[in-house]
Amino acid sequence: MTAVGEQGVDGQAKPAAPEEPPPPGGRGAEKRRRRSRKKLISAVAVVAAGGVAVAAVLVLGRGGGDGGTTASDLPPKTAKVSKQTLKDTQDADGQLGFGTTSTATSRLSGTLTALPDSGSEISRGKPLYKVDDDPVLLMYGSKPAYRTLRSGVEGSDVKQLERNLSALGYDGFTVDDEYTGDTADAVREWQDDKGLEETGEVELGRVVFAPGKIRVETVHAGEGDPTRPGSKVLSYTGTDKAVTVELETADQRLAKKGATVQVTLPDDTTVPGRIDKVSTVIQPASQNEEASTKVEVVVELKGAKAQKAAADYAMASVDVTFTAGTRKDVLTVPVAALLALQEGGFGVEVVNGATSSYVPVKTGLFADGKVEVSGQGIAEGTTVGMPK
Repeated sequence: MTAVGEQGVDGQAKPAAPEEPPPPGGRGAEKRRRRSRKKLISAVAVVAAGGVAVAAVLVLGRGGGDGGTTASDLPPKTAKVSKQTLKDTQDADGQLGFGTTSTATSRLSGTLTALPDSGSEISRGKPLYKVDDDPVLLMYGSKPAYRTLRSGVEGSDVKQLERNLSALGYDGFTVDDEYTGDTADAVREWQDDKGLEETGEVELGRVVFAPGKIRVETVHAGEGDPTRPGSKVLSYTGTDKAVTVELETADQRLAKKGATVQVTLPDDTTVPGRIDKVSTVIQPASQNEEASTKVEVVVELKGAKAQKAAADYAMASVDVTFTAGTRKDVLTVPVAALLALQEGGFGVEVVNGATSSYVPVKTGLFADGKVEVSGQGIAEGTTVGMPK
């Protein structure tokens, strides 16, 4: 790369020194002097910042070794250093629906005697389906059932069950991680209400835990079908509207769980969203395409107002605006004002009246054609050179 300038003893970036002139009186002397004054001092450079590629401008150098210029050699255009908030944003297409789909898998053997319809909504304590005419019931919790619960066992799954029993109106026990005789009494009362054998134990497969109220997406079996442990019965989602977005792996920096995004609905209404889940999805190779890896992002719509705005759309394409980074009240210049320095890094040409000089700068966030800069002599309102 050709130099913008070498570092002077005073720490200032300076233009490259002119070429050595030919012996006096040579016929090419004047042409060579003209070439020297128009020495190329900056080459096109590519900067990677926050995953965005931007190009430093191609500029012709002017002036001698002290970094000064004459009025006729000032840059063709200028811009002001401004203070503003920069946001590194990116839009992506999303699919409005109900978010992540989960599968309810039977842990019981028998015959399916009742199943819900697709689109049904089921809340805590209600049956999901029936096996041999006994209900399999929904309760709320993040931990899947993995064992029979009976007197003497302890663990977080016991506490999860007891929370649900309490929420359903059963009492006489302490909500903790110990399954006591009092817990067994409450379970017998619950079993009696549901038409189950009053054993005081909750057998594995009698309860399905989900984070909250669910919506049945797909039913995978029919009434009268046999079922056994491991058989898929139905798939379900939450009942709140959510958006699913597939990003390229190069854009994974955008997908931070808990980050706020903006969702634009088909009627151009903008509602807030929050990244709820991020996962890697491998799409297998097909006849015409190679296998690929995507980043799947599930965005929940935040608040009753957002849910209401999306309620009229069963399924719809939406725009999602991600913000990967924000810098508040920073000094910025147009990206095109950057010059590549021979000693490394970047600088700008600071214009002061009829003269200019080259000043090294430290770059920060790149966004919307602007770049965050800082350096000695760089302040709000400073004039910098720009290409045509």
